[in-house]
Amino acid sequence: MIQAEVSLYPLKELDIATDINDFLNQLKSTGLDVEFGRMSSIVSGELPQVFDGLKEAFQKIADKKQSVLIIKVSNACPLPKQKR
Repeated sequence: MIQAEVSLYPLKELDIATDINDFLNQLKSTGLDVEFGRMSSIVSGELPQVFDGLKEAFQKIADKKQSVLIIKVSNACPLPKQKR
């Protein structure tokens, strides 16, 4: 299990919220656990699935827009919160 803190920065856009929401929804649709935050989000899952999900989500945005994606990854972080 790993966790990745991700921040997407769309470039040359006035409405960045739409691109960020599209990116995060794409991540969520891959089945990964995504905790949304104001400046970054936490993605949790098994290593291959996290990196595959990030690649897929970023590719969709990168095909249309210039963007910067910042990723910090850890295998020494707490497990995701249990869903109730």
